Amino acid sequence: MRKIIGFVLVLFLGLGIGTGVTQGGIPDEDISFAMSGAYPPFNYVEVTGEVVGFDVDIAKEIARRMDLEPVIVTTAWDTIIGGLQAKRYDAILGSMAITEERSKQVNFSDPYYVSGAQLLVQEGSGIESPEDLEDARIAVVVGTTFEEEARGMPGVTDVVLYEAEEQTLQDLQLGRVDGVITDRLIGLYMTEEMELDFELAGDLLYEETIAVAIHKDHPELLQAINTALAEMKEDGTYLEISERWFGRDISQ
Repeated sequence: MRKIIGFVLVLFLGLGIGTGVTQGGIPDEDISFAMSGAYPPFNYVEVTGEVVGFDVDIAKEIARRMDLEPVIVTTAWDTIIGGLQAKRYDAILGSMAITEERSKQVNFSDPYYVSGAQLLVQEGSGIESPEDLEDARIAVVVGTTFEEEARGMPGVTDVVLYEAEEQTLQDLQLGRVDGVITDRLIGLYMTEEMELDFELAGDLLYEETIAVAIHKDHPELLQAINTALAEMKEDGTYLEISERWFGRDISQ
């Protein structure tokens, strides 16, 4: 079994990034994308300090098609929308699910992948579905849709909040919590690619549609990102990136 090692959360405050934007929000040189940097394999920090992952590759490809230099910003998830509203970065491309509440604060691009909430447990725990939970401690990242789901689940007596997904997985591995609610694709990655002794407990709790978040003052940037995403899917670039990280097409 491979161990979860080298999980590092690097917080980079993206103040003053770029050299200016047009009235519609399109930067003139650099385009900055915010993410947590702690959500493997979508976005995470390697031991070298470089932020890598599926989200990062999508962000870089969008920037390339806009003839801009990509800047990756890592920041705390529970304040990431506030940072976008303060225009500390140009967009959030960090596996953010579209919700009614978030849509009041930001605009969302067309979806760039579809997944859902999944209960992840230790192999051999005897928990085969959420119905098997009893007096359970469930780990979730603060500010996610998973937090609300965990608080409403029968059999859950303690919802333990973390700043980063890597911390939830570490504590599940150490037996400090009974389960983690996370993205299903992360669960599959941890069990199949990382070969950790975790397993998916039951079916999806609910489906999520993931998109890029953009400031409401920046309609031209929204349109440009949608155009780039559509072109990537049409010419096969999106599929190439998706298969590189997951071995499958996760767009739908």
